[in-house]
Amino acid sequence: MRAAGRMASQRLEEKLVCSICLELFRVPVTLPCGHNFCKLCISNHWQQQQAPAGAEKGYTCPDCRREFERCPELKKNVTLCSVVELAQEEEAGAPGTAGTEAARGELCPQHGRPLELYCEEEQRCICCVCTARHCQRHRRLLLEEERAKKQALLQEFLEKKQEESERIKQWMQELEQQTQSIKDSSEQLRSVILNKFTVLRKSLEDFQWQTVTRIEKEQEAALGQVGENWSILKDHLDSLGQHRERAQSLLACPDHRTFLQEFPLLPSPESPEPLLPVEFDVATVIKPVIEILTNISRLLLEDLPDSVPSQAPDPMDQGPVQPWGPSVKVVAPVPECQLRAELLKDHRNLTFDPETANKYLELSKGNRRVRHSPSPSPGRQEQGPRFQPWQVLCTQGYGHGHHYWEVNISSHMVILGVTYPGLPRERQQGHTFNIGLDGGSWGLQVREDGYLAWHQGRPEKIQSQLYKDLGVSLDYSKGLLSFYGLGERTRLIHSFHNVFTEPLYPVFWLCEGRVVTLRWRD
Repeated sequence: MRAAGRMASQRLEEKLVCSICLELFRVPVTLPCGHNFCKLCISNHWQQQQAPAGAEKGYTCPDCRREFERCPELKKNVTLCSVVELAQEEEAGAPGTAGTEAARGELCPQHGRPLELYCEEEQRCICCVCTARHCQRHRRLLLEEERAKKQALLQEFLEKKQEESERIKQWMQELEQQTQSIKDSSEQLRSVILNKFTVLRKSLEDFQWQTVTRIEKEQEAALGQVGENWSILKDHLDSLGQHRERAQSLLACPDHRTFLQEFPLLPSPESPEPLLPVEFDVATVIKPVIEILTNISRLLLEDLPDSVPSQAPDPMDQGPVQPWGPSVKVVAPVPECQLRAELLKDHRNLTFDPETANKYLELSKGNRRVRHSPSPSPGRQEQGPRFQPWQVLCTQGYGHGHHYWEVNISSHMVILGVTYPGLPRERQQGHTFNIGLDGGSWGLQVREDGYLAWHQGRPEKIQSQLYKDLGVSLDYSKGLLSFYGLGERTRLIHSFHNVFTEPLYPVFWLCEGRVVTLRWRD
């Protein structure tokens, strides 16, 4: 009986074998001709089979060779699937079985049945019991169909990532090329700049040597002429000394006859001819190079970035240019910042020179405040060292070293600057002032709409916030004259670059009704 049962079981399994893969059916489907195959096997078979030329028929049954005009709809044979499952369970429970068709991991963990379908809602594989109990209303797909969908998505994802990887590799290659290009360009530019600065440094050193050599030659020539004049005067002085000794000896002679005989023999010394003055004009000596040095100084100290603070005020600190209000009589204290604290280390207390003040300028007691009056001061005439324009010099003049002073102005239409002692006292044609009209004076004119920087008769317009408290910094040795606005923060308004050759005196010009006060510090 057992042998007959085993033979019947074997014949049953033979009927449950797919004729294509020769294994137990997996998701069996039935064709219209009645033959059964695994769904995946018959699908692959039809994909590999080619349709006859010029015909749409290309689907045949592998067993009976029946042809179908269209691909038959493959529906699962539920009954046959249940029989296959029973055969698999019987084989798994039979003694002496070497293994099972389905591994433990391929069975439903809840029902122990094969996982045959995929539930899209729960995103998991399910068995027939899960389908009947839990997923009746869910969308269910065959594992092969779901895998085909997911496999297509995965393949598309891998293709995109492959393309992305290729793009990233290409970008990385481009970055490497850019890196090398930047290094090459930087090294080339560095070499060019170093060579250029070497040439410029050598040219500056040669220019410096030539200028100093010329000054030394001019000095040597002037000193040689002075020496010659000194020698001439020394010889004449010696001759006068000898004549004086002989004359004194003759005067001391007691004998009248001897005196009278010797007197004609006493030579009369000749008076020396007027000596030519020795000229050594410093301005003439450096005149050929002063403009070059001025331009170089401006370029290195002002135009090159980060060399000195920018002329333009900080946008956060600058407001719109406002018209001036009425004159103020009380000079308020000025806040100190780091820059102003450094400048104040070289502060100088100034006083106005009453001998140079125009007759309309009224000085206060102590000469620290000047006011332009509508009428001239009594008894004051425009003569001598007094200015015809509305100007006044300060008594103090400064040479080598660094000097700084501060002033308060009541309103616009004021000029403050510095000048050599030889500033003309006469009014210049076409101007109400003469500060900054020649090469020996520099001035900053405060206007209602900004500032004008004057030198050699050429004005330079400057857009900046208007200040009533102003600072002037004179670094004589460096040839740097700077004007600052004093507010919450000290701001550079303008700088002049030059080579100074004479002492510089502060000078001011005031329009009618304006007041300038010199700030003093104890």
